[in-house]
Order: sequence, then structure tokens, then C-alpha cells
Amino acid sequence: MSAGGDSSRIAVALPNASADVSIDLVAPAAPWAFAGLAHGAGAGYRHPFLTGFADALARAGVATLRFNFPYVEAGRRMPGPAAHAVATWAAMHAALVKSADGAPVFAMGKSYGGRMASMAAAEGVIDPSGLVYLGYPLHPPGSPDKARTAHLPDVPQPQLFVEGTNDPFIDPHGQLDAAIATCRRAEIAWIEGGGHSFEVKGQKRPPAEIAADLVPRVVAWMRRIHSGAGPT
Repeated sequence: MSAGGDSSRIAVALPNASADVSIDLVAPAAPWAFAGLAHGAGAGYRHPFLTGFADALARAGVATLRFNFPYVEAGRRMPGPAAHAVATWAAMHAALVKSADGAPVFAMGKSYGGRMASMAAAEGVIDPSGLVYLGYPLHPPGSPDKARTAHLPDVPQPQLFVEGTNDPFIDPHGQLDAAIATCRRAEIAWIEGGGHSFEVKGQKRPPAEIAADLVPRVVAWMRRIHSGAGPT
């Protein structure tokens, strides 16, 4: 991979198969950290939310590798097996570690992409400096009985949950608080009035701009984690 908007592909070893997936690397000249950034279930790696987030990270000195999961690469709308997403995260993380040359490497994802990163970390197939979830899908909207939290206590790395207060995927909030309490080291960054994609009712803003506004909080947390400081 090379810095500065490189578009290419990476091979992923899937269970009983293989796949090549598209990637974009966006990086400043001398990044202090690297991050893998995965898309949500219904959007690919070039969704404006992700490109806006990556561009803002680059301005903050962080190189970002965005990528497709195999089901999107194959033109399908519904996510494939979780094992395929975990294998994809393993390939992306390995590529980032090689490029980072000792700099910290973080795993980030919008909704589904973040949940798949957490599963990869819980299974020990990736070992990032920390994980950032942009709208963690705690459960399907209206179905808090179908929580996706059982693996979270097995994630050994620090975790940051960036959550909108009006996100139906984390209603009731107490369920998210309970899940955080089971984690080894995790905290929440609340976005007041934000929905699942951090949109605020009554405010019409481009997804890229909304995503960019999240970056200062995320980068502050990354620097704190990298420095070894504890939670605020």
C-alpha cells in the first residue's frame, strides 16, 4: 500500500475460499497512527460518511484504510457469514501493521463494520491498539432482546463506543451501559440528538460533514490510549 488516496485490492483468505476486495488508503505524509475503517451493512467502502471520516483523520495525522467486505464486492446487499467478515478484518489488520512500521494501529467501523471488528478482536485474529465503533448496533431496532454483546467481554483492547442519543439500535440506553460494564476497558462518547448515522432531526447536513465532526473526539481518545493514559 502507498499513502495518499491509493486505490487497490487485497486478497482475503476465506474459509474454504478466497476473495479480493477493494481498498482505499488515505494518508498524510507522516502519519502517527493507522486505522482500518469498515463500512456498515448497507453501504460500501466509498460511502460519503466513510470518506469524510477518513479525510478528517488524515488531516489529524492518521492514515486510514477503507475496504469492502466480500459480500459487497460480490454485488450482494445482505452480509455474508460473520467468519468472512472476521477473515477480512484479519487481512486488513495484517496489511496495516506491515505499513505502520511500529506506529499504533486501530480498528474502526460504522455499525456492522465495527461489530465485526469487535468479533475479530474477541477471537484474537486482530490485535489493534484500540477499537472505535461508530454507532455500534447493540440490537436490531425495536428488538432489545436480541442483543449482540456476548463477545464484548472477550475484547482485550480498549474500546470507544461513539453513539447518538437517538439511535434506535441502542434503545434503551441502559442496555448499552450494562454491556459497557462487562467490557475490560470501554467508554462511550455520546453525540447529543444523533441517530444511527449521527444525523440530527431538523438539521440537513452532508454525511461527510457529520462524520468529520466526530473525528476530534475519536483522535483525542486515540492519543490518550496511545499515551497509556486511563479513561477520563
